[in-house]
Amino acid sequence: MKSKVCHLVGAGDFFGFNTQISPDDTVIAVDGGYRILNDKGIVPDYVVGDFDSLGIVPDGENVTVLPSEKDVTDMFTAINLGIEKGCVWFHIYGGTGGRLDHTLANFQLLRYFAEKGVTLMIYGDGFVLTAVRNGGITLFGEKGSYVSVFSLTDASEGVCLKNLKYELENYTLTSLFPLGVSNEFTDKAAEISVENGVLAVYYTIGKD
Repeated sequence: MKSKVCHLVGAGDFFGFNTQISPDDTVIAVDGGYRILNDKGIVPDYVVGDFDSLGIVPDGENVTVLPSEKDVTDMFTAINLGIEKGCVWFHIYGGTGGRLDHTLANFQLLRYFAEKGVTLMIYGDGFVLTAVRNGGITLFGEKGSYVSVFSLTDASEGVCLKNLKYELENYTLTSLFPLGVSNEFTDKAAEISVENGVLAVYYTIGKD
């Protein structure tokens, strides 16, 4: 039986894998991400895209060919495919860089899928971006490395930041002012939580 974890590789900039891919995990190539996986010798379970980035249409029964004119992105469709296969936790590579509009579209998906109880982890050049909805997350990072928190809803109520350089207790963050930018890890595990709302959480990580 497959696990509930999915690894997606898109056509954006790829900076290496920061997670282990278990044999039980689902792996999806999203358009040009197929080339990245092929170069790494990784055979995806599914391939999704209109293949404008890849330039060719791969063969196989696991390939979903999308129209070039559509209302949703290839990444959106790939995530939904993963959900259909039982996944609730997604590690997304190649989801940043390249075209800025596609990067922003992927960031916007954080809230969309958080509202559905699905967690996205988007890996960029030395950073991870994820979202927390009506709950909390515990993070471990090198002391002094950055953590930033933003409200993806108009207001995020009951925000608590513990064991960071700058702490908050039962605070209301809004989408109008970036109060949560450029916080820092301490020598303790950071605890970030929100009672009502969706937070985007950005933090820096070491590179492979």
